[in-house]
Amino acid sequence: MAWLRFAALLLLVPPAQTFPQPIEDSCAVRRPDLVELVLLDSTIRLDIRYATANNFVGQPVYSQPRAFLQRPAALALLKAHRMLLEKGYGLLVFDGYRPWSVTKKFWEVTPAPLRKFVANPAKGSRHNRGCAVDLTLYDRRTGRPVPMPSAYDDFTDQASPWYEGGTEAERKMRDLLICVMEGEGFTVESSEWWHFDYKDWREYRILDIPFEKMN
Repeated sequence: MAWLRFAALLLLVPPAQTFPQPIEDSCAVRRPDLVELVLLDSTIRLDIRYATANNFVGQPVYSQPRAFLQRPAALALLKAHRMLLEKGYGLLVFDGYRPWSVTKKFWEVTPAPLRKFVANPAKGSRHNRGCAVDLTLYDRRTGRPVPMPSAYDDFTDQASPWYEGGTEAERKMRDLLICVMEGEGFTVESSEWWHFDYKDWREYRILDIPFEKMN
């Protein structure tokens, strides 16, 4: 039903705007050092929706199904993953570093009532800095994603990390994910239980490097 509501709201999408590259942040003092997550640990799993048509845009926006983070964020994520492995779970990553041009595309195709779920390209996003990650849990025994109160990229109140609906088991798994990630220096996004920002995101500049140019 969420997808049907989104499709109806597409009729409200305003004309495309022209956005210059965001102004450099004076706090962005670190050099980029993006790390490919699966190279850190092969048990970190990927489901890069934006490299497929299975996303809210309805078409691929990434050329390759890969996920990167700045090195400190990547190492913190690795610690969280290994802690979860001890509990019988692992991290399943939907998205990491996102080129700025993709953020611009998301903004242009998203209806105004739903733009709280996407970053304004005039400011750039923490994904653009390589310091945000979208993820969930998978069960090590079955290899399947763990049920959560909402699906990924759900544009409803069910996506809130404090949503009180769903089953007790779903809320328990969501809260476990949040607890472990926040213990390693990440903060959950207020409207998306799957989105986590790393604490040092302000120290990195906005990037627009396509995946095919990454080493």
